[in-house]
Amino acid sequence: MIRSRRGGRHNVETAELNITAFMNLMVILVPFLLITAVFSRLAVLELNLPGSSNEPVDPQEQTFQLEVIVRQDKIEVGDRNQGLLGIYPNGVEGYDYDALADKLAELKERYPTKTNASILLEQDIAYDTLVQVMDTVRVAQDIDEENEQIIRSDLFPDISIGDAPVLDGGTS
Repeated sequence: MIRSRRGGRHNVETAELNITAFMNLMVILVPFLLITAVFSRLAVLELNLPGSSNEPVDPQEQTFQLEVIVRQDKIEVGDRNQGLLGIYPNGVEGYDYDALADKLAELKERYPTKTNASILLEQDIAYDTLVQVMDTVRVAQDIDEENEQIIRSDLFPDISIGDAPVLDGGTS
């Protein structure tokens, strides 16, 4: 029998895909990936750049502008317009964050509406030091003796970061 190409119809069966093995793999792989995934939480602080110190300032509008200058051997607290208000040299254990916190709490009592501060850093200051100074400038922590709880209050939460001015003699 000879079939003609024109008249003969071919019944072509469609190929069936076997995806059972792939589905089994997904059933095992998806829970494993979900269990091993690391879910991270990001905390973001909004920071500003300090204003230029070369801008002319009207003497009648001179207001308190807090500056915390972190140097290799000390922390200086000052007012951009009035000068230094306190110098806290490093102790045996490093920077004196407690003295800094006390001075900032005193300044907050004197200027209760002030919320911004500039943190100025010398070169090669450790990142951990910057974070600890920022935490000290932003929040005051007091211990409530009766309830044995820590009470947090805002000091100067609006922080600007910049470079510390160079000391006389050309070294930072």
